Formats: sequence, structure tokens, C-alpha cells
Amino acid sequence: MENSKTLIYDGSFNGFLTAVFIAFEQKLLVVDIQSNTKSQNGLFSETETIFTNVEKAKRVWNGIRAKNHNIINSIYFAFLSEKEGIEMMCFNYIKKLMTTKDKKQIDFSDETVSYISQLAQKVGREKHRMEAFVHFQLTKDNIYFANIEPDFDVLPLISKHFRNRYTDHQWLIYDLKRKYGIFYNLERVEIVSLDLSEMHFNRARKSNVFADGEYEYQNLWNNYFQSTNIISRINRKLHTQHVPKHYWKYLSEKKEAV
Repeated sequence: MENSKTLIYDGSFNGFLTAVFIAFEQKLLVVDIQSNTKSQNGLFSETETIFTNVEKAKRVWNGIRAKNHNIINSIYFAFLSEKEGIEMMCFNYIKKLMTTKDKKQIDFSDETVSYISQLAQKVGREKHRMEAFVHFQLTKDNIYFANIEPDFDVLPLISKHFRNRYTDHQWLIYDLKRKYGIFYNLERVEIVSLDLSEMHFNRARKSNVFADGEYEYQNLWNNYFQSTNIISRINRKLHTQHVPKHYWKYLSEKKEAV
């Protein structure tokens, strides 16, 4: 097929938007868009490596926002879900958006539109849960550290929340599943990658990298939580809906339940 291509990008959102720009600019018949960490050769298409270009990515971003400023967030959130094939779903969504005449009306009965919208909502809920459930521990280097394992790649989404909330302290939130973190150095937030082989992965286990009083504080908080908990009024089903079990290992008050 003429101009039939599989586009390979670097896995970043700007990289994806650059691929979208190239596809539109060259009028390519795109059969797939794949991250270079997961790419597989197609049987009937050529592959083309796309190098991230921030200016081209911005043009796509601004073009989508001009059509419908609410849609860009849905596309970004859905992209961060990391679902298999999400790139092509987002690409097809963008094509539908760009060809529609009505800027405000989005057909949510459309399968692609509905899927992206629902996925974006799930990522949004995960973002809010991370903002609520991230608990820091003070290290001996005077850095507040938290490790997380979210279902979706929400670190880029929670960065602003913690930067605004904890402006007077250095902090690091590390995603164990994706092996990168965001570090605030009192001036800006940076993306970091660390060797956490000696770091604790569960609040019920102690590590010598944390300040001496950190575990005493956790025990105090855990005892307070237990003492104020009225057993007869516990609604475990409702509680688990609000605080899913896979978050418990990061909460001091849940140490006994882990």
C-alpha cells in the first residue's frame, strides 16, 4: 500500500504528537504508531522512526485545543493509561476531531470517542487517588520520599499538585513500576531515575535511609488511627472502594493490614 507506514516514536507524549504531525503533513496511511520500547515490525508496512520535535508537537496540541479545548486533556490522560494500542486510538480520535465541522459537538456514541473518554476518566481518578494517598517519609538527607505503583503513568499529572503543596521541602516521588520519579529541589521539578535496590518497598519494613524519628512518628499515627477506629461502624466494602487494597502498603495507618 502506497505511503503505508508504522511510525516509531520515543514513548513520550511530545513524540506521539510529533508522529501525528508527520502523518498529517505527509498524508501518510498510518497503520500503527508504536513506542520504540515496544515496536514490532508490521508484515505489510514500512517503519519510519520519528524524532521528537517540540515545535511540531505544540502545533498539534494547539490545533486540537483550537477545535475543542476540553478534548486535549482527554487525549493526554488516555495516552498516559499505557493501554495497548492507545496511540492509534488517540490518533484516530484526533482525525475524527479534525474532520468534524462542529467544534463543540462530540459524538460520544462513537466507539473511539467513548473509549478515550472512559479511559481518561479512569486515569483522572488514579491521579486524584495518588494526590490523596501519597505519604512521604523523611530521609537522612532531608528529602521527603514516597514510592508509588499506580495503575497508570500519572506522575506527570500529580507534579503540579505536590509542587504547589510542598514548596518549602525537597521531595521525591518514585514510580517503582516505571522506574522513574519526579524530584523537587526547591526551585523546579525534575525527572530522575535511581537505583532503589536498597530502598524499602513497604512501610511495614524499616530502612536505614530514613531519619531516626520517622518510624516513631508512623507508629504514633498508626496507634492513633487504631484507637479512633470504631469497629462496629466499619463498612469494609465502602472503605475498599475509596481506598483500594493495593494502596494500603503505602499508608502508615495500614501497616497492620499489609
